[in-house]
Amino acid sequence: MTTLAVGGPARKFVVGTTEDQIVAAVRAADSADEPLLILGGGSNLVVADEGFAGTVLQIANRGYQINSQDTCGGASVVVQAGHNWDDFVHQSVLHAWSGIEALSGIPGSAGATPVQNVGAYGCEVAETIAAVRTWDRQKNAIHTFTNHELKFGYRNSLLKATTLNGSPRYVVLSVDFQLLLGRMSAPIKYAELARRLDVEVGKRANSLDVRRTVLALRASKGMVLDLSDRDTFSTGSFFTNPIVTSEVAAALPENAPRWPVGELVKLSAAWLIEHAGFVKGFGLAGELTDAMEPSGTAARASLSTKHTLAITNRGGASTEDILAIARTVRDGVVREFGIAMVPEPVLVGCTL
Repeated sequence: MTTLAVGGPARKFVVGTTEDQIVAAVRAADSADEPLLILGGGSNLVVADEGFAGTVLQIANRGYQINSQDTCGGASVVVQAGHNWDDFVHQSVLHAWSGIEALSGIPGSAGATPVQNVGAYGCEVAETIAAVRTWDRQKNAIHTFTNHELKFGYRNSLLKATTLNGSPRYVVLSVDFQLLLGRMSAPIKYAELARRLDVEVGKRANSLDVRRTVLALRASKGMVLDLSDRDTFSTGSFFTNPIVTSEVAAALPENAPRWPVGELVKLSAAWLIEHAGFVKGFGLAGELTDAMEPSGTAARASLSTKHTLAITNRGGASTEDILAIARTVRDGVVREFGIAMVPEPVLVGCTL
C-alpha cells in the first residue's frame, strides 16, 4: 500500500469511498480507543516492519466539482481527498485552469497535498488552496479551514503540526482550489525548469508544455512512479532542504546552493548529501539481489541511482534497511557540515 513497498501489516484495514464512510470509520476507531493511521496514496509513509497495531483507513473518495468559473474570479474547484493528485493536475491543464501545472507527477492523493504544503519546481499548493474541509476528531465535528488558518510554511501546515505518528487531529475530506483561467502557466520560478522551457525566470509558458517538461524532469530523477524502475520505489525526497541561519550558511563552501527565506537561508539537501561523500546509488551491504549499484555495493536499499535525495527499495528491502541508509546519510552530513537533516516522509512506528 506504499510506494516504498516496505512495512508490516495493519491490524485492521478500512476503505472509505465517501465522506460519510470516512467519518464513520474515524468515529468507530476513536470510540473504541483504537490507534488510527490515515492512508492516501502511500507515497509519503515509512511504516515499521512490525506494521500498525490499529486501524488503517484508506481515504478513497474521488472526483471533483466546479463551484464557479468566470474570467474575474477564476475557477473554484472542490477536489475529494482521495482523488489522485496527478490526475487532477492533468484535468486542470485540460480545463485551462492555471496554477498547479508545475506540480505534475507528484504521487499520492489531493487530500495529502495541504498537509505538508506539497511543492516542487518553485510552486506550492498553498498558492492555490482556498479552503480545506476536515473532520475534527477532538470536537467530533466538520471543520473547514481557510488558507490563512492553515498556517502554511515550507513543507508544513497546521494539519501536519497536529498530526502524530501518522494519526491526524484533522482528517482531510476535500480541498477547495482557486485557479486562474488560461492556457498559460503561473510564472516559472525554478531556474532548471525555465531553461528547459526556454523562458526567463518569472515568465509564463504554455501549461501543457510545463506539465510535459516537469514530468520528463521528474522521470529523469526517478520521481515518477514506474513499476519497472526500482528507482521509483521511494517516498520521493527523503529529507527536506534545511533552513538555517545566515551564519551557518556562510560557513559552507561558496558553491553551496542557498536561497533566502526571510531572515533565514534554505540549503540544498541534495548538495549536502553529495558533498558529504554519498554518491547516487550509495548502498549498505546486504543480501545479494539482481541490483548492483554503481558503487559496486549490492544492497536491498540504496540512494536512487538517479537522485541522491531518494532512498529506494531495490527489492526485498525492510523498513530497517531504508532507515539504515537514512541514518548513515544523516550522520554523514552532520559530520561534514554540522547540519541536521530532517526526514520529509511520515515515520510510523519507527524513528531515525
